[in-house]
Amino acid sequence: MFNLFHKKAKQYTDLNAEDFYNGMREKDAVVIDVRTAGEFSGGKLPGARNMDMMSPGFNKQIQNLPKDKAYYLYCRSGNRSGHACDTMADLGFEKVYNLAGGIISWPY
Repeated sequence: MFNLFHKKAKQYTDLNAEDFYNGMREKDAVVIDVRTAGEFSGGKLPGARNMDMMSPGFNKQIQNLPKDKAYYLYCRSGNRSGHACDTMADLGFEKVYNLAGGIISWPY
């Protein structure tokens, strides 16, 4: 029988703003903003690249990324970036981090 209430174990790490900030400054870190281009143009974290999670080409874009890097993802609230982290983990990425609370919780 189907278990409709089964929840998949999370394969990424949620980080608070301080831990995210410290991690994104490491040499192997890649910061990805998964918001729309319009949201991205309204303000972004330093060094972030925009990869809109809602765009049809998102999966293809992330499949081409090297798996030996650490990926720090964020969006407005942490919801879309959490889903993007799940997708990356499913594709074999091991170092994937989500900004808990999103950019609206960013104090820096």
